[in-house]
Amino acid sequence: EVAVSTPSGTVYFGEEHPLVVIAGPCSVENEEMIVETARRVKAAGAKFIRGGAYKPRTSPYAFQGHGESALGLLAAARKATGLGIITEVMDTADLSKVAEVADIIQVGARNMQNFPLLKKVGAQDKPIFLKRGMSATIEEWLMAAEYILDAGNQNVILCERGIRSFDQRYTRNTLDLSVLPVLRSLTHLPIAIDPSHGTGKAEYVPSMAFAAIAADADSLMIEVHPNPAKALSDGPQSLTPDRFDRLMNEMAAIAKLRNRWPQPEPVLV
Repeated sequence: EVAVSTPSGTVYFGEEHPLVVIAGPCSVENEEMIVETARRVKAAGAKFIRGGAYKPRTSPYAFQGHGESALGLLAAARKATGLGIITEVMDTADLSKVAEVADIIQVGARNMQNFPLLKKVGAQDKPIFLKRGMSATIEEWLMAAEYILDAGNQNVILCERGIRSFDQRYTRNTLDLSVLPVLRSLTHLPIAIDPSHGTGKAEYVPSMAFAAIAADADSLMIEVHPNPAKALSDGPQSLTPDRFDRLMNEMAAIAKLRNRWPQPEPVLV
């Protein structure tokens, strides 16, 4: 298991714990947007808000994120809601700034084999969310995790976010849910699934989220944006807050069957 301290208490990732839902926009665009999104996803049951300050984009002309200023906006969302923060680090030079704000530090798919970065995050005391590279084998992914573990940080969460295959006409990537039983047999590390990047289309996210829960995922990362049509990045795969509300109710039915849904907090009278 991996225990993560948040303003609202400790959240546990692992096979013996309830499903942990992480939600939020691809990029932090402005304070109103990130704080309002954080409030909505918390009300629906998410434990963490995601949001990119530094964005690795395929095109140099695409929105790259607001950088350090966006970290301050994430901190504002954390203060307003008590949610934990997960955000990506791309460069060792930015690591200390990211670590000041993030409760979980994400190493994205494009940096899965950035070995200097893996060694540096391995020296951190914050949990690391390691996404699988889009062309990485399971062995390569696990060895990337070993770099972090070997550097001293035992708190690593693995995240499957889709791999590149020969057919990209209908989905952005191919979400490899077979990693769930495979990784269970190979590692003790918690396993998260990202159906948003895994499909690239909002309409496919619910089905793949249901499948991930049925296959016993420990966590789900889902992109949510107040106005996906106007998102600065990844709008097509983002759910509206209203759709996310419904999705959480739908996911609860499946997760309860697997005994992986959080129990309601006791009401003190």
